[in-house]
Amino acid sequence: MTGLDLSSPVAVVGTGTMGQGIAQVALVAGHPVRLYDPVPGRADAAAEAIGARLDRLVEKDRLAAADRDAARARLHPAHSLAELADCALVVEAVLEQLEAKQQLFRELEDIVEHDCLLATNTSSLSVTAIGGALRNPGRLVGLHFFNPAPLLPLVEVVSGYASDFSSATRAYETARAWGKTPVACADTPGFIVNRIARPFYAEAFAVYEAQAADPATIDAVLRESGGFRMGAFELTDLIGQDVNESVTHSVWQSFFQDVRFTPSLAQRRLVESGRLGRKTGHGWYDHGADAERPEPHTAEKAQAPAYVVAEGDLGPAAELLTLIREAGIQVREDEEDHGTRLVLPSGGQLVLADGQTSVEFRDVVYFDLALDYRRATRIALSASQDTAPQTLSEAVGLFQALGKTVSVIGDVPGMIVARTVARIVDLAHDAVAKGVATEEDIDTAMRLGVNYPLGPFEWSRRLGRSWACSLLDDLHQRDPSGRYAPSLALYRHAYATEKREGTS
Repeated sequence: MTGLDLSSPVAVVGTGTMGQGIAQVALVAGHPVRLYDPVPGRADAAAEAIGARLDRLVEKDRLAAADRDAARARLHPAHSLAELADCALVVEAVLEQLEAKQQLFRELEDIVEHDCLLATNTSSLSVTAIGGALRNPGRLVGLHFFNPAPLLPLVEVVSGYASDFSSATRAYETARAWGKTPVACADTPGFIVNRIARPFYAEAFAVYEAQAADPATIDAVLRESGGFRMGAFELTDLIGQDVNESVTHSVWQSFFQDVRFTPSLAQRRLVESGRLGRKTGHGWYDHGADAERPEPHTAEKAQAPAYVVAEGDLGPAAELLTLIREAGIQVREDEEDHGTRLVLPSGGQLVLADGQTSVEFRDVVYFDLALDYRRATRIALSASQDTAPQTLSEAVGLFQALGKTVSVIGDVPGMIVARTVARIVDLAHDAVAKGVATEEDIDTAMRLGVNYPLGPFEWSRRLGRSWACSLLDDLHQRDPSGRYAPSLALYRHAYATEKREGTS
C-alpha cells in the first residue's frame, strides 16, 4: 500500500505552532492543504504565517521561488469543517483534551468521505480512547510529529487498539513520502520517545534530590561524558518545566502510577513556583539578560599516579587502559583476575559505576560511564566520606593526566550516566517485549526524536548484554522501591546470554 496521492487534499485542524508545522510539511510535499481552526481569524493568520516561513526558505535558498508560489496557491484557510469534506487526510492538532478531540472527530465523521484517513497528533493521550468515540475507529491513527515539525524528521505512527492495519500502513507511507522518518508503534502511554526518555530526566533529578550534585554539574556530565546533546536540566528549561512534568505525570498515571515513572518532587516545586524555564526567564537556571550560567564542579589539579594495577579488562571502560599507557603512566597487569578495577599506588581502588556505593567498601572511588572515553572531555568520580583523601587525589590526577576535566559528586549508586543509560536500556527491552515497537524503530526514534548519541539497543550491544541488568539489580538492592528492578525482558535477555556462555 502507498501513501496519499499528491493531488489529494490534506486538512489540518488546529493552527497553533504544531498545526502550522504539519501543514507546512504537507504543503511543501505537494498537497493542497486546508487549515481550519474553530476560533475565527486563526486559520487566516496561520496561512499568512506559513507563507512568511516559505518566504524565509526562499531567502535562504532552501526553496525555489516558483515552488513557494505554487505552495502558496495550494494553501487555503477553511472557515467551517464542511469545507474539509473532500480531504483524503485530516490531521488534528487541537488542545490535549480527550473530550475536545473526540468531539472533533465525531463531527468530522459526518462530513468526510468513508475512506478519509483521520489522524491525531496527540503526544500524551490514548489514540484508542480518541477513536473509541467514532463509529468507525479503524480509520483513526496517531501521527505524532515532533516540534518543529518542518525540521525534525521523526514521526511516530501509532496504531490504536481498533486501528486498521491498512490505515496505519497508509499513514506510515504518507509520512515517508513527505520526507519524514516514520516509526511504527502500538498505542502505549508515551508511545516510544516519551515513554523511554523518562529516565533521562528522572535520574538527573534524583541525583539532584539526593544532593549529590548541582544541575550544572549533572548537565555537564551528561553532555561531556554521556555524549547527550543537552543535559536534563537545560533541556527541560527549553521544553518548559510545566510541559515536561505534564508528560511525565501523564505517563505515570497511564501506567497506573508505576514507580518507574514517578514524577520528581523537585520539578513539581519548580512548576508551583512559576519557574517554567526560558519562557518565564527562570527555571533550573536563571535566563535573565544579565544572568551568569553557573559553572559545573571541577576538581582542582592533582598529581597523577606513577602507575596503576589493572585487575581485569575494565569491561565497557577497557579503552582507558590504552589511554593511560598513552599518557605515559605504567599499567601493571595482575595475572590473577580479581575483577574489573584499577588499583592505585595508595592501595585504593578505582571502579566503573556498577550500582553499588563507595561507602560499602574500603577505599573505593567510582568513575562514571562515558560514551567514548577517548573523546569524553569530563569524567565524574564519586567517593564516600570514608574514602582516603590520597585515593581520591590519585583518581582525580589519573583522569586529569588523560586530558579530562573531573567532577566529584556524592556517593550515589550508579552515578549519573551509568544509571541513566541502564534505565533507558531496560525500558527499551520492556517495550519490545510488550509489542510496542521493534528494536530498530526504538533506536531510530530515540536518536531522531530526542537526539540521543546512541539508541538503547546500540548502547546495549556496546556495553554487553548483561551490563544494564547487573547494574540495575545492584541499584534495586539499595532502593527496593521497584524503581530500579530490572524488567523481566531485560532479565531474560541477560540470563539467556549467561546460559549460552556456560555460567550459572
